[in-house]
Amino acid sequence: MISLGIEQLLKSSAHLIKGKRFAFLTHAAACVRSGSSSLSEIMAAFPGQLESVWSPQHGFYGVKQANMVPSKDFLDPLTGVPVKSLYGDRRQPVPEMFSDIDLVLVDLVDVGCRVYTYLWTLVLVMQAAAKAGVPVMVLDRPNPLGGEKVEGNLLKPENVSFVGLYPLPMRHGLALGELARYLNEVYAFGCQLEVVSMIGWQRNMCLDETDDFWVPPSPNMPTLATALVYPGQVLLEGTNLSEGRGTTTPFELWGAPFIEPGRLLAEIDHRVTRGVFLRPAYFSPTFDKWPQQVCGGLQIHVSNRRLFQPYLLSLELLRVVIKLYGEHFSWLLPPYEYEDEKLPFDILTGDEDIRLALEAGEDVVSLQESWLPELEEFCERRREFLLY
Repeated sequence: MISLGIEQLLKSSAHLIKGKRFAFLTHAAACVRSGSSSLSEIMAAFPGQLESVWSPQHGFYGVKQANMVPSKDFLDPLTGVPVKSLYGDRRQPVPEMFSDIDLVLVDLVDVGCRVYTYLWTLVLVMQAAAKAGVPVMVLDRPNPLGGEKVEGNLLKPENVSFVGLYPLPMRHGLALGELARYLNEVYAFGCQLEVVSMIGWQRNMCLDETDDFWVPPSPNMPTLATALVYPGQVLLEGTNLSEGRGTTTPFELWGAPFIEPGRLLAEIDHRVTRGVFLRPAYFSPTFDKWPQQVCGGLQIHVSNRRLFQPYLLSLELLRVVIKLYGEHFSWLLPPYEYEDEKLPFDILTGDEDIRLALEAGEDVVSLQESWLPELEEFCERRREFLLY
């Protein structure tokens, strides 16, 4: 049994914010294990102290679809609390948002992947709070993918965007509170940061190995199975391949009208398929890429999550598609996340050399080996910030 950061705050650390006015960076996916929302629990425990809610991408209720769909400020009809969007006209809180508060409280459901933007909203809040002299308190939650596996190349500084503001691998293996500690110290934000840790979570635990439960943090992250494949399949957002949006199994299901599942499957290097089996499939998205068209492709079924390497697998899938269907395949053009110059795929990987390697048909296992030294350095550097 685990106890979430918010549950620890309510149980034994309420004195830390007693009498303080605060803003709450959160969303409807953040709940305590009884099923009650974090917002309702905080309002009940600290009546009259909440000044406003700040919401990340996809909106407070998680109803907004993918990239570049802004959310507006609104008055929450359930609580009467003003909700101020940090994914719309502003990405970072402006100075006046700190004028009536003593603290920023944070409780966000993350998915353990660099390109999922909730982490970067937290970073921008921490940086603004540092300038305003207002402390930030993060109520920690499990990394749903566990805290042991780390995978992918580190983002290069020239590819900074809202899906990667600082160098991290695609799968970082850190809880959000640990990430906040790491980035605040390593990149000298100067934020007065406090993390209310969980009790009982161990690094080898995925979310379904705890007594916590999954609430979708965004429309296309419906299940934990989605989150398991997302650190690789998100790369398809930078291509003309469907990543399964418009189906009930986004990111698990993928393909395009020009793909022949059997031919594709026969070409895949089996060194990258440990812990997974790939099922030939056909599907017809209802929206997004290739709407109402029949796509051939594969469904990814994870059989052993501790062996599965989502980033490596998706790179191999792209290598094979380029080899077999290069005349039909294409990289999507900008913009992506308001970045108007670089290719979306390069923004997602954080390194244009990966795209060039795929175009050249290079072996992806060798490609992975080329970034292992920087990955090992990251793992060593993050060690002092681990809480569990």
